[in-house]
Amino acid sequence: MKQAGEETMAHVVEREDLPHSATAHRFEGHLHGGANISFFLIDAPMGGGPDLHTHPYAEVFVIQEGEVTFTVGDQTIEAKDGQILVVPAGVPHKYVNSGTGRAKHIDIHASGRLATEWLEES
Repeated sequence: MKQAGEETMAHVVEREDLPHSATAHRFEGHLHGGANISFFLIDAPMGGGPDLHTHPYAEVFVIQEGEVTFTVGDQTIEAKDGQILVVPAGVPHKYVNSGTGRAKHIDIHASGRLATEWLEES
């Protein structure tokens, strides 16, 4: 049963209408029909990536193009196009585009609202 104010119609969201930086477009589900998922569409240059951080929910990285080196807890994981990496809730992580070209991936957050605790800053 639908709750008061809950959307009942599907709709299209244009990528360029999302908040974005030079390397990432941000989709937060609570702003788009109450979806219980959020994600970043990443297109990062060589050497690009975020500082160490954590989330209170799992994050799934779908590598579409390039090579990405992840630090997840005390692990270093090399991922490339066609691979999927799952980081459990609460585990500190960061990544860097370690390839020779751009890295494209979708970073899926298992929450309708993004929540990030930054553990270091560059």
